[in-house]
Amino acid sequence: MSLVKSKQRVADHGEVFTPAWMVEAMLDLVKGETERIDSRFLEPACGSGNFLVQILRRKLAAVELKYAQSEFERRHFALFALMCVYGIELLPDNIAECRANLLEVFTEYLALDPTEDLYRAASAVLALNLVHGDALTMCTAAGVPITFAEWGYLGKGRFNRRDFRYDSLTQSSAFSAEDSLFAQLGKHEIFTPTKTYPPMTVGELAGTGPEAQS
Repeated sequence: MSLVKSKQRVADHGEVFTPAWMVEAMLDLVKGETERIDSRFLEPACGSGNFLVQILRRKLAAVELKYAQSEFERRHFALFALMCVYGIELLPDNIAECRANLLEVFTEYLALDPTEDLYRAASAVLALNLVHGDALTMCTAAGVPITFAEWGYLGKGRFNRRDFRYDSLTQSSAFSAEDSLFAQLGKHEIFTPTKTYPPMTVGELAGTGPEAQS
């Protein structure tokens, strides 16, 4: 693929896409994390998803290796792998492409039909995890603070969700520094979710997605 969409976009936004070979080389620097299902990755300028697509592919390979013998667990842990991938992108066409690219990888892995609950649940997750906004101002395109959903898999087909503001999460390293005023405080005393949801199934999650609201 071309590394630029247009010279004007390079001039206006510094937009240059990372070639595939470089993506793989960079991910290999943290190979163990990219192959762990529950490791969380955030790309603050995700473009159309060059990094996130390959991270998801690696996570799904880990799912296949561990859960190939159980279709139920394979499907649910694949969704959990998707839940652990996050991105922020300034340009609207890029974020739409990124969501579509990740959904395509997920759909192909599980051979899903768009009418299935798992497909619609994945769409709902991507709508939340991949944000159209500015990582520098930490606001969405609508001008409100970026909020990310922290997902967890509880087992037996049930997931939990807690929402956190991005600007609060970015302060974590400063607060936890050894000589910080807050060093002796537990993270739970500083970083509290803006909202906590009751556990939900794939079917319930599917009902919260864009298709259900259209």
